[in-house]
Amino acid sequence: MVTVNPDQDTVRRLRDGMARGVLSFPLTSFHDDGSLDPDGFRAHVAVQLAAAPGSLFPACGTGEFFSLDEDEYRQVVTIAVEEAAGRVPVVAGIGYGWAQAARFARIAEDAGADALLVLPHYLVAAPQDGLVAQLEQIAARTPLPLIAYQRGQVAFTVASLRRVAALPTVVGLKDGHSDLDRLQRLTLAAPEDFLFFNGAATAEIQARAYAAVGVPAYSSAVHAFAPEIANAFFAAVRDRDDKTTDRLLRDFYVPLVELRDRVPGYAVSLVKAAARLRGRRVGPVRAPLTDPSPADLDALATLLTAGLALVGAAQ
Repeated sequence: MVTVNPDQDTVRRLRDGMARGVLSFPLTSFHDDGSLDPDGFRAHVAVQLAAAPGSLFPACGTGEFFSLDEDEYRQVVTIAVEEAAGRVPVVAGIGYGWAQAARFARIAEDAGADALLVLPHYLVAAPQDGLVAQLEQIAARTPLPLIAYQRGQVAFTVASLRRVAALPTVVGLKDGHSDLDRLQRLTLAAPEDFLFFNGAATAEIQARAYAAVGVPAYSSAVHAFAPEIANAFFAAVRDRDDKTTDRLLRDFYVPLVELRDRVPGYAVSLVKAAARLRGRRVGPVRAPLTDPSPADLDALATLLTAGLALVGAAQ
């Protein structure tokens, strides 16, 4: 068991990064045969870092954590840490039940990750006591700061969040439910220095709404294939440039969401396909995800061209 106070320098760097830029969730690169492509992933991470994200979150949902074995996970986190070289915090995804999450946590710690994002547990619904116990068990087994992720079957009540936030190394919450009433109650109940960020699918759609309840930071899947668009949108929201924000929402983000919603899993596979359209060496998705159909790929290419033109970026 581990007893440790949270790494305040890491928490400070995370907070500073969340205020400075979007949070990057890099794709995991695979060869056409489905095997891991470490060199492709390294090149992809380098492009992500060149676009100055606030933090780097490898091996999370967009990075197909659920499809990685432990050795592949080790390689992915190690490469992310090496490429980041201390410039931004590296927050690795962990998940499944607490015993497996603890194994991934040890691998991430050995690889040099700064913190961990605890992805929603697998398959089963659980009561509030169980959601809290899951984090208690993980926190007892790693000294790294933990960010809880509520989405799907994980949704904390105010009482449960208070218990979770009292754990010394639990430093934040990523929200993917978009229940702003509940989220506002959670932000008011949490300690003042607790970190919150918007983790909704295509978070930009709700960025202003989240900011209105005190959660301006967000993850950006678009950053994984078009950081020029993601950064332009972040700047527009930050500067309260509603004209630019509305134009990007209307002409790029809303059509992207409509395309994403056509097929389950497109929240990842469309992102990966868009990165390939930009010449990034990320490869296909792994089953059970599927790559976009030819018609949807054509629609994506047209939308990507239009989005880049909106911000004056080259294809």
